[in-house]
Amino acid sequence: MRLTALDEAAEAINLKKNMGVAEARAIHPTIEVIEEDPAADQRFLEGIADWCDRYTPLVALDGRDGLFLDITGCAHLFGGEKALLKDILSRLFQMGIDVRGAITASPGLSWAVSRFGQGGVIDADETERVVAPLPVAALRLSDDTIAALTKMGLKYIGDLMETPRAPLTRRFGASVLLRLDQVLGTDEEPISPRLPVASLSAERRLMEPVAAEEEILAVTDQIAHALKPSLEARGVGGRVFELVLFRVDGKVFRIAAGTTRPLREPRRIAILFTERLQAVHDDLDAGYGFEILRLNVLRHENFDTAQSDFEGHRQTDASLAIFVDRVSARLGADCLQTFQLRESHIPEKAAILVPAIDALSASRIEQIITPPARSERPVRLLQRPEPMDAFAVEVPDGAPASFQWRRTRHRVVKSEGPERIAEEWWMKDKTDDKDKPSRDYFRIEDDQGYRFWIYREGLYGYDEKQSWYMHGMLA
Repeated sequence: MRLTALDEAAEAINLKKNMGVAEARAIHPTIEVIEEDPAADQRFLEGIADWCDRYTPLVALDGRDGLFLDITGCAHLFGGEKALLKDILSRLFQMGIDVRGAITASPGLSWAVSRFGQGGVIDADETERVVAPLPVAALRLSDDTIAALTKMGLKYIGDLMETPRAPLTRRFGASVLLRLDQVLGTDEEPISPRLPVASLSAERRLMEPVAAEEEILAVTDQIAHALKPSLEARGVGGRVFELVLFRVDGKVFRIAAGTTRPLREPRRIAILFTERLQAVHDDLDAGYGFEILRLNVLRHENFDTAQSDFEGHRQTDASLAIFVDRVSARLGADCLQTFQLRESHIPEKAAILVPAIDALSASRIEQIITPPARSERPVRLLQRPEPMDAFAVEVPDGAPASFQWRRTRHRVVKSEGPERIAEEWWMKDKTDDKDKPSRDYFRIEDDQGYRFWIYREGLYGYDEKQSWYMHGMLA
């Protein structure tokens, strides 16, 4: 058992990370040791990352104990870089979190100055002066590389800056110079945001926090009105919206709502979140209220401004879209489903169920609601073909004279077929050399007037076994 983290009191008595617990107790017998919980630490770090989203949407995780914030174009909103850094550090300190931060021109320099320096705002012309006295461990190198550099007397970054680059590359590889260039800012280092960045967003920072649902919806409507000009300027409408609620104690709630068609009407956006708030009412703890509300457009599409016709088809489609949006927002995207056609000869694979909110888009709604052209197929298919017993089958390609299905005997009086259907050759399982048996489908009618769609799997004289299945009922 080893120490993985220390508080200030432990550091004051010269305890170190990776020190054995037995050794630490020998130095200080009354030391308090708490078992590490990596999952809880990760949730805590992600919670801080959510809180930092109020400053910039470009927030990335840095290992187990750090964050990268890309504040390009954001600092002026908070009074400049120094005011922004001071606000972040003071707010986190008030929440009981002791942190250190730096604002520089590169992520590598910020990482080095925050962990091995004093932090603060570093101008670009001060980079070399600030970096030179830092240890080589500030370059984010492996432990073996750090030990080898230290053994050669290269203990500080300034020593590496004065050393010829070619011998360093031959001795330690390209990683040392890459990290050095990233700290100096000569080699760009992008950061990957932990959450998708919204294409458009608008927010309100409130002087007084709001907690009631009616107040939240009223502010959401105001934000939606502020967002509409940006959507109109781009000629797009939102398909997926996200309402981000920043609680005064740092907790962040994200509520997403989707639409069937591109949307930019503020009233309809507010109605969507009215339904969503009703759905998440029990999980939304307003506490002392929300101080910042932000509306993000996570996904958008071109907005169709075509005029409605005299027969009212577009009004009907719009009413259907509004209904699907509201029900999906209240009960979830999977509560309403529709069929989507697929290119497959196998009947049960020719259509799949998809959420209606994704399928009923303006470009595909006519295709989805149009009935299939092949009227000879059954109105209803069974979810899975059910085996049955067939009797007096006409060999080789005839229909049975009678069959038993679900413990009921049916006598066939009329039949039509066969219609042979085989699986697509490109769907063949590469691990199986044998092709799946073909199917011979028959449309039959029994002596009671019921019509069925049955098939025989396997061909006489070709496959070893032939089986009969019930697949659907005809009108």
